[in-house]
Amino acid sequence: MSHEEQLVALTENGKKISPVLPSEIKNFLIDIDGTVCEDIPNEEPERMVDAEAYPEAIDIINKWYDEGHIITFFTSRTEEHRLITEQYLQDKGFRYHGLLMGKPRGGNYHWIDNHMVRATRYDGKFTNLIKKEVSIEVFED
Repeated sequence: MSHEEQLVALTENGKKISPVLPSEIKNFLIDIDGTVCEDIPNEEPERMVDAEAYPEAIDIINKWYDEGHIITFFTSRTEEHRLITEQYLQDKGFRYHGLLMGKPRGGNYHWIDNHMVRATRYDGKFTNLIKKEVSIEVFED
């Protein structure tokens, strides 16, 4: 089933609104450099061809794909790196639905959206997701 076929139509006050995926399907946005393979800066694209992929990343991402989740790579690589990146992902055996280029560089991301957003920080080893209790403090002026 395609990503578009999985979307559930919604209405609010009799008007159509943006559709959503069923709650059991996750929409993964996954960085490439430093997350699924060694960290390669855009200024050294010749290294992108044979970057060392993290085997556990390939296994887990492909498992998520097989489970029906949506896999989209979201990278700071530029459009001029698209073909080499697509070939790299294919050669390494990654299965995915989409590739978004041009993510802003530098980290410190803060995502604002009207849909549920969960963030997972890569911390040296690609593993299955685990649930942790998190305390969030909200400050008001």
